[in-house]
Amino acid sequence: MNTDLLTGTRAVRKRLDLHRPVDDRDIRECLEIAVHAPSGSNRQPWRFVVVRDAELKQRIGEYYRKGFAANLSGRTPRPDQLADLASGQYLADHLGEVPVLILVCSLGRPPAEPSALRLAGFYGSVYPAVWNLQLALSARGLGSTLTTAHLTYEREVAELLGIPFEEATQVAMLPVAHLLPGGHKPVRRVPAAEITGWDGWQTPGDGGAAS
Repeated sequence: MNTDLLTGTRAVRKRLDLHRPVDDRDIRECLEIAVHAPSGSNRQPWRFVVVRDAELKQRIGEYYRKGFAANLSGRTPRPDQLADLASGQYLADHLGEVPVLILVCSLGRPPAEPSALRLAGFYGSVYPAVWNLQLALSARGLGSTLTTAHLTYEREVAELLGIPFEEATQVAMLPVAHLLPGGHKPVRRVPAAEITGWDGWQTPGDGGAAS
């Protein structure tokens, strides 16, 4: 197992190369890997829209910027969030310049009367394919990040791309590009031992981890 790929794949925004084209063959190969993800009852509900047209990307970028701004409106970020927000703002400002955008959709609409079970089935049957796609991209030296800010304007983007809104739900958009040179900082994660309870819930600091 390539644990370096699993532990080293991370969201990439500022290091996306906005000028180097991405080969269509690489995208096709990564999508073939994406569709091998598991899904509830093997429904395979995922659908992908690959956007390379410059005008379409610019228009999607406009919706993304508005959605990103709306999401930040009224929020006061903590000091430890400032770097991530700056990175997110950079992507919002340049999304339309990224070589490839991949929109991931799931057939159907979220349940009108949501329950934990139904929501888990709906989204849990498509996000594994998103992660498969990101791992495949990373293995080929391509950067990506899972974004959702454009979903504030999901219907408008659906109309722009001919996605049947009532039949398919956009769940994510991946900007895809080669990586610019530069340092690749280690991924920061809370150790699993600190957030894992054995035979019951553990509050951090309880010291209830199994030996």
